[in-house]
Amino acid sequence: MSSRPHLPAQERRELTVRAVIDLCGQQDPANLTTAAIAKHMNLTQGALFRHFPSKDAIWEAVAHWVSERLMARLDSAVDPTGGPLDALERMFMTHIEFITRHPGVPRLMLGQLQHEEVTPAQRVVDAMFKRYRDRLMAILADSDESGELADGLDREAAATAFIGAVQGLVIQSMVVGDVGLVRVMAPRVFALYRRGIAASGTQAG
Repeated sequence: MSSRPHLPAQERRELTVRAVIDLCGQQDPANLTTAAIAKHMNLTQGALFRHFPSKDAIWEAVAHWVSERLMARLDSAVDPTGGPLDALERMFMTHIEFITRHPGVPRLMLGQLQHEEVTPAQRVVDAMFKRYRDRLMAILADSDESGELADGLDREAAATAFIGAVQGLVIQSMVVGDVGLVRVMAPRVFALYRRGIAASGTQAG
């Protein structure tokens, strides 16, 4: 029997999502069971399933939580009056900060993308990455007016390299078991990325 006080359904769902993200930072999401989630929250599995019809529904809710919050932070971080280099740097560093605050998120995202069968959570993650890439492409398209980016810049490759830089930092931090590595290396990695895409005379940070 749960010793937790009664909470509104939406609040309980929110707490469950946060519990899953916390647990993903401590263990492989593939091995995370509903029993472990319920135990972490001091609930019975029955109480947990009153708010989610299935484990897939839990993962889908978590994916929505990540997508909505990450994209909202990126939207608020970018200054619409700034140039593309400033926007890219703000986007890069905001993403890195989100990861350091929620170290379970990368494991969760990678885990969902590795499923052979398409799951509801995977569809949410795929949609988030599409929005993310579209945002990058929109910023890179400003190069024609700003003159900040190199002439003839391959925008598709630039967007791919940006995403790859973030993912590379994340994977390295997971390998060494130190999420703080991401924050330390991020400015240096972005400086290298910036030099690769900036027009002559705008390469200094």
